[in-house]
Formats: sequence, structure tokens, C-alpha cells
Amino acid sequence: MLGMCRGRRKFLVASLALLFIPALTWLYLSVGSFQVKPLPLSPLEALSSTPVGGAGERQALELRVRVVEEENRALRRELSRPPRSPSAQLPSNNHRGNQSRTHSEEGTGDNESQKAVTVGNSSDCVRHPVVDKCETIHVAIVCAGYNASRDVVTLVKSVLFHRRNPLHFHFITDSIAQQILSSLFHTWMVPAVRVDFYDADELKSEVSWIPNKHYSGIYGLMKLVLTKTLPSDLQRVIVLDTDITFATDIAELWAVFHKFKGQQVLGLVENQSDWYLGNLWKNHRPWPALGRGFNTACVCVCVCVFEHVCVHFTGVILLLLDRLRKLRWEQMWRLTAERELMSMLSTSLADQDIFNAVIKQNPFLVHQLPCFWNVQLSDHTRSEKCYKDVSDLKVIHWNSPKKLRVKNKHVEFFRNLYLTFLEYDGNLLRRELFGCPSEADHNSENLQKTLSELDEDDPCYEFRRERFTVHRTHLYFLHYEYKPSSDNTDVTLVAQLSMDRLQMLEAICKHWEGPISLALYLSDAEAQQFLRYAQGSEVLMSRGNVGYHIVYKEGQFYPVNLLRNVAMRHVNTPYMFLSDIDFLPMYSLYEYLRKSVVQLDMANTKKALVVPAFETLRYRLSYPKSKAELLSQLDMGTLFTFRYHVWTKGHAPTNFAKWRTATTPYRVQWEADFEPYVMVRRDSPEYDRRFVGFGWNKVAHIMELDAQEYEFVVLPNAFMIHMPHAPSFDITKFRSNKQYRVCLKTLKEEFQQNMSRRYGFAALKYMTAENNS
Repeated sequence: MLGMCRGRRKFLVASLALLFIPALTWLYLSVGSFQVKPLPLSPLEALSSTPVGGAGERQALELRVRVVEEENRALRRELSRPPRSPSAQLPSNNHRGNQSRTHSEEGTGDNESQKAVTVGNSSDCVRHPVVDKCETIHVAIVCAGYNASRDVVTLVKSVLFHRRNPLHFHFITDSIAQQILSSLFHTWMVPAVRVDFYDADELKSEVSWIPNKHYSGIYGLMKLVLTKTLPSDLQRVIVLDTDITFATDIAELWAVFHKFKGQQVLGLVENQSDWYLGNLWKNHRPWPALGRGFNTACVCVCVCVFEHVCVHFTGVILLLLDRLRKLRWEQMWRLTAERELMSMLSTSLADQDIFNAVIKQNPFLVHQLPCFWNVQLSDHTRSEKCYKDVSDLKVIHWNSPKKLRVKNKHVEFFRNLYLTFLEYDGNLLRRELFGCPSEADHNSENLQKTLSELDEDDPCYEFRRERFTVHRTHLYFLHYEYKPSSDNTDVTLVAQLSMDRLQMLEAICKHWEGPISLALYLSDAEAQQFLRYAQGSEVLMSRGNVGYHIVYKEGQFYPVNLLRNVAMRHVNTPYMFLSDIDFLPMYSLYEYLRKSVVQLDMANTKKALVVPAFETLRYRLSYPKSKAELLSQLDMGTLFTFRYHVWTKGHAPTNFAKWRTATTPYRVQWEADFEPYVMVRRDSPEYDRRFVGFGWNKVAHIMELDAQEYEFVVLPNAFMIHMPHAPSFDITKFRSNKQYRVCLKTLKEEFQQNMSRRYGFAALKYMTAENNS
């Protein structure tokens, strides 16, 4: 009988365990934050853990049942509580002991890296706070100079490619980067993207007192003053370096703000190098840091003759600006910097040293980000511990001077991802965010209204539409330096080109030592080819006074006059020589034109100085060094007056017969179809954009100069020579497509009508000349 009772008890306990334990397991998984003690996996394990037989076994079973019942009641109480609000998840905690504990729970390096290795990019499995689809994500970037502006474009492309939210970029820039980026975003016209600029020059006094050995100079310290620089009502911002690439939607990073606890105000990734451990070389003495320190950018330090070690700064930072201001961040970092500089004398890693010194004293400020949010690629980092598979990546930080040549087993994948965005067609990123109202963009609205008024059934619709196409434009694609001359006679050569004329650049630079302004019509991929070509050319790299302005391809016509206008608008000299890329000016033309400015009183008169144009059919030409040598080659048939055999009217008014013996400048009259190459003042009228591709693009401009009463003066000792090349795609279309020629004739007539309305009776001669030609 006693054995039967014991058997019933065992059966009862086993049944209770079978019922309770699955339920408890389910409740445990549902309430991840509530800690429960480990339970046996089965009733057999429970039985095996108790002593066999007698009162001891009965007492152990009763104790276990009470424990299970107590844990069950605790779980029910936890489940009955209302969900915690986001604010409840961020309690204010002023106790240093608790703050330190909170920081340690977040992980301090290897543990967090190990988590990333174990779970990879687990954001798809773990439930994160959802970012509203129309919530604006704010991004701050410090950018100075020409090269950094180029890097920003690749970064922005990667962000735009993945994004599903409106974006607001805050750029802290010098005057160069602001000019470049403001033009780029204005012409990019990406919906739901807002851009603001903050003058870095006005912030220099805030950080100029800090001695800094880092090559970034004063700009490497600008992130310290973001709380003061950015709008006071801006509560949070993602701070990015220019040399990173996003592999995911930036909204995932924005959502991490909801994980901040206590007084955490900085989201940072642990440093993946050994810099702050102080063991890189003998007497290596870094600034104080918590453990390995936290990442804020990159510098390469020479350790010995054979090795370079890269250390890193903030590629990615999350800043809770409102809390930082309440904590008096400005005072906090200044006091820390002043104290440490007494012994360290200067920073080695710019703002990173100061950030880490502050964090060393106040570890509770940091919310440590998993390192896949800043995979730092260089030869001496632990980047491969940040991810289990490349699909886990979030942000790639190209913070090595080697860039695409770093040592990493997945470097080929990283390189391909980077090159994808580097050469990605930025026009494809002009997509709307459906369901999110955008701020009114009057330029875009006016453009859409204008385009809607065009007749799509018009046979010349594509020609008319091209006039209003907004081409994405990147000014000063390469480094540019120009110092104005003191005598105000300087002249800039202006030209435009596409990829098939790239070989002319070196020759022109050898013939013209003055400043040059070029507009290049390229795709994103071609722009990178041009960059590699230019950086590999000793001739081009030795010239700092050449402005290269990329106008990105869009539409089916070559926008020749738009390109000329872009190059003209960025002339920094009082005068400009309007040329074409396939002409080589005589060697001394630059100085000759400057002397002519004074001789002909260009500053006080409206003159267009004509440079006579010649051509050769030979690809190899002994370029004439003087007018006498040119006349000799002209007589021998090596040279010809430009287009004398196919378009005589274009340059006939130059009067080459008179030029042969002229020793002083002489005036010529405008005639129909006259299209010389001229030097004019910088304030002369622009080219008419309705003319694209081949035909009448220069003719219309010269006609307008004449209408504005410019005098055409031929220079007696100046010349330029057209070099042979394959015919352009547009001239082939003009010759083979009848509709092309019909539309060009229509556009000419409309231009002449516009001239009559603008210049009145004086413009009637253009109509008469056209009818008589």
C-alpha cells in the first residue's frame, strides 16, 4: 500500500512537471528581462537529482513543487504588469556604482565582439523598437577640402540606396566643401533629403587652443563642439566619417537610440586596434582610455622602418544632444582636455583622445555598439571578429591609407561593395518615399510645371525637354589652387569634353600655363576612370590651377552649352578664353592675351578678341612656334584655315587674308553663322541651352554678343590649331537623322524670335542675314 502511494505521488509530481515546465519555458522566452532559475529539462532529471527512498525523497519533491509554484506566481505577476514606455527604459541614475554596473552589462569589448561572432547580424531575429516610416533621420558629417567632398558622395550613395526614411544632413564644412556639396545636392534633387551647412571657420576658435599632431588638423576636433553647433532643438544625431560605406538601412542604427539606458549619451564602437593598450612600441604613451578605448577615425603612425600601425577615430557616433547639453558636455570635455594636456602636451588622435579621456572618467556615458556598426578595415585591427559572415555587416570603415588593399580575408567582398557605390549611377537614387509628405521644393515644383506644359506629341519634344533637365554636378572634382593676379589681367581657358576627348588634357596643359576651367560630361563610372587617369598623370597632377567640374550624364543629347556655362560660372579670373577641347592654343597665347587686355582696354570696353583658328589632318604635327612658321605650314598644305572645306561661313569673317600680313589688331563685322573662338570679360552672356549636340551652339552665342554691341577684334599674332579626331556621336546623328536637322532649324527660328523680342529693331538683321544665307 505504501509503495502504491509513493508511486501515485511520483506520478503526480511528474504530471505537474510536464504541465508546468513547458509553460514556464514559454513564459521565460516571452519575458526576456525577467531572470528565473534554471529548471530541469524533464521530470526524469528531477527524479534523478533527489535521494531515493524515504522521507528525504518526499521532502525534496515537496520543496521542488513549492519552488516551481513560487516561480510560476512570479511569472504571472511579471506578465500582469503594463508594458514599459521608452522613457521608463531610460531611468535617471545618479549613483556611480549603478552607472558602472550598467556600463559593464553592455559589454566592454571582447564580450561584445564575441556576441557579434556568435549571433552575427541578429537584428532580423531580435525585436527592436520600430522607427516610424516618416521619421526624419539626422546625420552630421565634418567635411573639409576637395578629396573629402569626393568621399562624401560615395557615403551618401550607400545611405540613399538602403534608406526608407527622410534624411537631414548637417555638414560642418570649410568654404570649399560647402561650395561643392551645396551645388551637388542642389542639382541632385533627391526627394525627402534636406541639407544644412555650418561654417567650420566660425568654430575654429572653440578648438584651436588644443595642440593636435593629427594630419586632420583643426577639423579633426570639430566633433567635440557638435552640441553647440547643431540646432538647439535637435535631440539626437548620427555622426559619420566620410570614409565609410553603409551595407544596411541607416534606420537600424537610428533605432539603437532607444536602447540607451540611464545616463548613456554616446553610442560608440570599441576600438579594434591596440593603440590605447599602450603596447605598440617602446615608450608608447597614449591618452587614458577605458580598456581598448572607443573608435572615432584613423591615423597611420610609423612604428619602425618596416611597419605602419593604423589606429582609429570615430567612424560612427550616436549623440543624444539634448542630454549632452544637460550634462554640460562643453564644460566636461574642456576640463578633461585641459587637465590631460598638462602632461600629454598635445593630442595624437585629435578628438578621439579627448572623447576617450572623458569616457575613462565617466564610463556610464557610453552605450557600446556592436562592432559590426563600424568594421574598421586596416592591417592591424580585429575587424574579422566583428562578424561571422559578410551578410552580418552594417557599416564598413575604410580607415586605412591602403584603402582597398588592406589585409582581410573578405577584402574582395568589401572592395566590390565599395566600388559598387563608387560607380553607382546617382540619378537612380532620385526616388520618392511613398507615403511620406516631403517639404515643398519650389525649384522642383517649378521644373515639373514647366515640363508638364511641353507637348509630348511635338516631334522636337526631346530637344525642348533637354533645355530644362537638371544635371547632377560635382564642382572641383580634383584639388584646385588659384591665386589672383595683382594686375587684374588674368585669363582662364574654358572648355568642355567627354570621355573620348580625355587624351587632349595633357597637351592643352602643356600649351596653356594659365588657369583652366573644364566641364566634363561623364557617368559615375567614367568619373572614377577620369580620376585614376588624372592621378596617374604627372602633367595633370603638377597643375593645381585646373578646375575639373563633373556634369553627370542624363538624357540622350550631349548638353554642350550647359557644359560651357558650368565651366564659365566657375572662372575666377576677370577674363576667359572660350575654346574647345580639341584645339591646341599656341604656346605663348596665355601671356599674349593678358597683354592684349591692357593694350585694348578690355576692362572699360565691350570687346571679344578673336583668336584665328586653323586645323591639321595629321595626327602628328610639328606645332608651329611662331606666326611665320604657321604661315609656312599653311602654304605647304600641312595646315588649313578651320573648316574651310565644309563650313567656310563659320570663320570667314575673321579675314585670314588680312591676318597674314596684319601687325596690329583689326575689327571685323558680324556675319551670319560666324562662330569664332574669343576672349571676353567674365560677365559676358552665357550660351543658350536649347542647342544641344551638334549645330548652332556657338553661332547663337556670338550672335548674342553682337546684339549686346560687343566689338569683334582679331588678334594679329594669335592662333590655335584643331587636332584631328574621330567624329562625335552627335555630328553623326545630325548627318544621318532628318528629324534632328528639322528640329535644329525649328530651334534656330525660335531663338531668332526671342532675340527680336529682347533686342528689338536691332535684331532684325539676324533674320535678314539668315534668309540671305
